[in-house]
Amino acid sequence: MTGTRAQSRRAMLGLAALVLLTAMLSVGLGARGVALADILSALQGQAETIGQAAVAARIPRTVMALLAGAALGLAGAAMQGVTRNPLADPGLLGVNAGAALAIVIGIAWFNFDSAALYIGTAVLGAGVAGVVVYLIAALGAGGATPLKLALSGAAVTAALVSFTTAVVLPRADIGGLVQSWLVGGVGGATFSQITPVLPALVLGGVIVLASARRLNLLALGEEAATGLGESVAVARAMSAGGAILLCGATTAACGPIGFVGLVVPHACRAILGGDYRRVLPASALTGAALLTGADVLGRLVARPSEIDVGIVTALIGGPVFIWIVRRGRVAAL
Repeated sequence: MTGTRAQSRRAMLGLAALVLLTAMLSVGLGARGVALADILSALQGQAETIGQAAVAARIPRTVMALLAGAALGLAGAAMQGVTRNPLADPGLLGVNAGAALAIVIGIAWFNFDSAALYIGTAVLGAGVAGVVVYLIAALGAGGATPLKLALSGAAVTAALVSFTTAVVLPRADIGGLVQSWLVGGVGGATFSQITPVLPALVLGGVIVLASARRLNLLALGEEAATGLGESVAVARAMSAGGAILLCGATTAACGPIGFVGLVVPHACRAILGGDYRRVLPASALTGAALLTGADVLGRLVARPSEIDVGIVTALIGGPVFIWIVRRGRVAAL
């Protein structure tokens, strides 16, 4: 036990160091190279030179990437625990697409223009989409099996994306802005955009982290969890509610970003085992590092332009998804 705890601490420290490293790279690297002196000056609030101004613009972008990555990593781990489905992911289960459609409808039909409306609408859309996917998967013999969840999620996501396109196409006045947002990215982020989503992200994160013990019991099976005194319905509602809150707020801020919630929990379980008391915080750290690193990569490979982080994570996550399916890892967790 002592050795396991020591290994977990080392792993957590390593992940924390990785997050710090990617944050430093995000601040220092981009279309324009900057000197260390400019980075240090910008961190102190100066923006007198072009280099300092570039770093000053990257700081909120880095913060947004760290927060969004942590939120998506946590949400993915929680969803995989609730559904006992190794293919569960906010993007694959239609949650991100539901949040995106809700925001697009709000903008196009109701002229939403406040952050609070965006966040509330996104959370509502994410929740409705998640419930619809689960209900469809639960139909027929065997209930909501991992494979049926993945298939129903793919079908609902395709339908929601089509509805989103149908809403946007007739609106030339918002089409360009919305289409860019739908790709998913953190470019151009400012602290005024980050501040409104912080309460939702913090609340969702606290709920999910507090669900670790319940997720451990769910992993034993419904009968075992009930026998140990846990209400399966409460455990699922609490964990899923926190995950949906995280996904909705992140989508409102950055657009739909996929595959982070799929890849991260698998990596964390491979390193730390299946105990959600370790998997959840590790997923937050790994998600933050992955999304921030993907954003840096998108800036570097297309200099002087950049590739949105949603495209980079799809390029990373797509092969991982195929690998998981090919390895036959669609059995329940």
